[in-house]
Amino acid sequence: MRLNLLLLFCLLNLSVSAQMRPRELGIKIGVLPTGKRNAITDVAGVRVGQVTLIEGADIRTGVTAIIPHSGNLFQEKVPAAIYIGNGFGKLAGYSQVEELGTIETPVVLTNTLNVPTASDAIIDWTLGQKGNENVRSVNPVVGETNDAFLNDIRGRHVKKEHVLNALAQAEGGAVQEGNVGAGTGTVCFGWKGGIGTSSRVLSQKLGGYTVGVLVQTNFGGVLKVNGVPVGEELGKYSFKESLDKSSDGSCMMIIATDAPLDARNLKRLAKRVMLGMAQTGGIAANGSGDYVIAFSTANRVLHEAAEPTFSASYLHNDYVSPLFLAAIESTEEAIINSLFMAKTSEGTQGHKVEELPKDKVLEIMRKYGRLKK
Repeated sequence: MRLNLLLLFCLLNLSVSAQMRPRELGIKIGVLPTGKRNAITDVAGVRVGQVTLIEGADIRTGVTAIIPHSGNLFQEKVPAAIYIGNGFGKLAGYSQVEELGTIETPVVLTNTLNVPTASDAIIDWTLGQKGNENVRSVNPVVGETNDAFLNDIRGRHVKKEHVLNALAQAEGGAVQEGNVGAGTGTVCFGWKGGIGTSSRVLSQKLGGYTVGVLVQTNFGGVLKVNGVPVGEELGKYSFKESLDKSSDGSCMMIIATDAPLDARNLKRLAKRVMLGMAQTGGIAANGSGDYVIAFSTANRVLHEAAEPTFSASYLHNDYVSPLFLAAIESTEEAIINSLFMAKTSEGTQGHKVEELPKDKVLEIMRKYGRLKK
């Protein structure tokens, strides 16, 4: 009996360790310190809600919602910018953000064919908020990746109630990663991808600002973990055998900060997020929709202005470089987190995607002297 209990205890420990984040396993990415949760929710006020849909053999999809603050977001918009790394995607809401430099709704991530459904749900959510009784125009921001390899995407199984549920349960605590929400059916570097998040906190000397990133990973390339050529070592990477479409896919990257940035500097920050993706070996292939949505919680832009002018304090250009580094590091770690926290998944048409072989990855990291413990 004691032996059986000991065996069960060991198996449980193995199961838990198999889903540990890379930082917990001794892989320390970057030089800047993380926030308390090492998540986008380390930016005060930011909330995340997720709904995961796993049904039968065919449904592997979901919704991830990011809400910048707890107030009436339409009435108190946040400065924002969107950068397109590669535009093979169906991002809704881009043009108004580009034109006005603000976001007035939550950012919702889902699968490609459910972008209209998610948009409709955001409109309902916004119109239903107290104070929005006279609103006649809403710009929902919805991003996507195509999860059709594991999910019956043509079934369009994400419904309005799922999106509304994700919005309703959004909270500022820990963020689930891996096969959850909009990352339920995604594939990254040939292994199971998903949702990942990370954050960085600057020293008081550098402003004391926090930067948080959340990613939905569904793209290809040649995987690198903290600079180590893991994909090459494992013999699994795009174009290894022939010029196929294994590198196609998408990556949605959401970056939040409490630094007082205007839309122009938020777009500059968003550009650096693509450098973080590149650090992991992503190549922004032809068929990849790689978008970065950046927003700041430091200043709010009122929908109804009492005066024709308004004033706000924004960070000077000379002080944004540390934020650039924070964005790069947070993105790199968020992507790697999405891989480490994902589990093997079987889906529609019998398709199966294996999780990243963490034990082998750790051996490779040790071989290159990049494991801290």
